[in-house]
Amino acid sequence: MVVAGSAADLLAEARSRERAACIPEAIRCYEGAISAAERNGEKAILAEALRRLAVVMHHRNESARARDLCKRSFRLACELRNDILAAEALNTLGGLAVRMGDVEEARESFRQALERGGHARELRARVELNLGVLANIRGELVDAVSHYERSVESYRATNDEHGSATAYVNLGIAHTDLRQYDWADSYFSKSFEIAERSGDAHLQGMCLVNHAEAHFLRERYDEARRMAEAALAIFDQLDSRADKSEAYKMIGMVYRDTGRPALAESRLRTAIDLAVSAGSVLNEAEAARELARLMQAMGRNQDALALLNTAHRLFLRLDARVDLVHVGGKVSDLETTYFDVVREWGQSIESADSYTFGHCERVAQSALAVARGLVLDETAQTAIRLGAYLHDLGKVRVPHEILNKPGPLTREEFEVVQMHPIWGLELLAAVEFPWDLKPIIRWHHERYDGTGYPDRLRGDEIPVAAQVVGIVDVYDALTTARSYRPAMEHEAAMLEIEKCRGWWAPTVYEAFTASVKLPKTTLQGVGPVRDCA
Repeated sequence: MVVAGSAADLLAEARSRERAACIPEAIRCYEGAISAAERNGEKAILAEALRRLAVVMHHRNESARARDLCKRSFRLACELRNDILAAEALNTLGGLAVRMGDVEEARESFRQALERGGHARELRARVELNLGVLANIRGELVDAVSHYERSVESYRATNDEHGSATAYVNLGIAHTDLRQYDWADSYFSKSFEIAERSGDAHLQGMCLVNHAEAHFLRERYDEARRMAEAALAIFDQLDSRADKSEAYKMIGMVYRDTGRPALAESRLRTAIDLAVSAGSVLNEAEAARELARLMQAMGRNQDALALLNTAHRLFLRLDARVDLVHVGGKVSDLETTYFDVVREWGQSIESADSYTFGHCERVAQSALAVARGLVLDETAQTAIRLGAYLHDLGKVRVPHEILNKPGPLTREEFEVVQMHPIWGLELLAAVEFPWDLKPIIRWHHERYDGTGYPDRLRGDEIPVAAQVVGIVDVYDALTTARSYRPAMEHEAAMLEIEKCRGWWAPTVYEAFTASVKLPKTTLQGVGPVRDCA
């Protein structure tokens, strides 16, 4: 199809088609404007057409081409010594960098844009809007609101209603994050009215999917699903896979929280697939996290952990910028979910036996105290806490009659019990943890003098983390009631442990004794005493 007309007319028509979500037609008009401007030497129009086409290409997940087009626009503007056009190109490059997760490049582009064209109110409005996005990414929500409000002020000063609508939707997002839902409702509604009136389909979709989140957080599930599905219809028309991923994620979350797990799983897996195809690391990580929460609710703990591991890896892959408050906050929330899943799994292992219920929780808390006494770093402390929750996972394969036998075990029965560290690793073979948990699970019954199991490790061959969990495991076993004997008092248990102090490194033993100087009256319940016999 040949597109005819002047470069200026074609540029105006392309913009109109883009706002109406007629993307193929918009692209043809932009390309026609570029060709006409090149023929006629209209470099200013050429620079603008290249920049606007770059935005469309980015929404279609052609980010490399988008950057090339925008850089070409910037070079043309510099040749013309047109600071406004150059600033526009820099602002767009910054926006592309934000969407690709390169926050530092985005910040520099926005800074240069303000230096070159900040005197123009319309441009300042857009740059302030983007600076608000950066503040929001860093979790600096109050600063984000300030940037968005300055953006609205500048848009109003230039009578740019559509620009104001864009700022309004961002204000809605920020107030949602601040849990100020009435403000969020107001801003989303204002933005949607303008977007609908102006025919901007993409902005309508953004209003709907973000308003859906606000409704979801208020447990207004019907409204959340209705808005997310309306947004999905728009994004499907626009063929914006990253945005479709966001809509599917929200729909899946609604189904999950309203008790429809099969539909929830389907929608969340679609969200992950779309995010992968769009190259949206953040969307993929968030969808994986939400699917993990569904797996947790369904008792599919191994699936939940595998998904949480994926999400954790993806969050940290955002160019390794873990110093970002936004990403750091997401990782922190994710790790909270991780602890919940692992704790619940540990409790589910114990739930069939009243004698062992609570053991893993007590061992985890006590081991963490020992780890702090050893001044281990945060990563090691996290590994110890999680490893403690899962250290007895393999006992699900030990027959119930052996675990709860009231009398002494036979040699053959004890050999079965000694298999549980290996069986625990077998159950976790397909799970790659962000922390080094597997040595704790396999070797928490090894002894410094070489008499432990399953591998008869000796001395410093046994990781400190495994020793920490091991000594606390013994203490909890001694101080809790068994089917074959009552619990020991704290002092008696400590005397028994002193007799066996050669089972652990001196530093571990000393850190343990320092952590339990006073009787732990909260340690009621049962631990696996036969494991330390």
